[in-house]
Amino acid sequence: MVEIGSNLAVTIVLAASAIGAGTAMIAGVGPGIGEGYAAGKAVESVARQPEAKGDIISTMVMGQAISESTGIYSLVIALILLYANPILGSLTKLLAK
Repeated sequence: MVEIGSNLAVTIVLAASAIGAGTAMIAGVGPGIGEGYAAGKAVESVARQPEAKGDIISTMVMGQAISESTGIYSLVIALILLYANPILGSLTKLLAK
């Protein structure tokens, strides 16, 4: 009886981790759309004002770097949930006692 309960708990944690990782990766869609939109607007701006090309490009790169960090954070969270889940480690230690 104890074995079934412990396997069920581990299975639930693994399933929740997989769902959480998938949900975290949805956050990668937003930065991709935003960066593409910003690059498109930057190209339009450079076409209108070629003399301000340096300022426009540097501002665009800075904005894209900041928005890309959210996608990287979501990737890190997903990898932690899948491969270094602290809850699963604690549960395994608790069940081993």
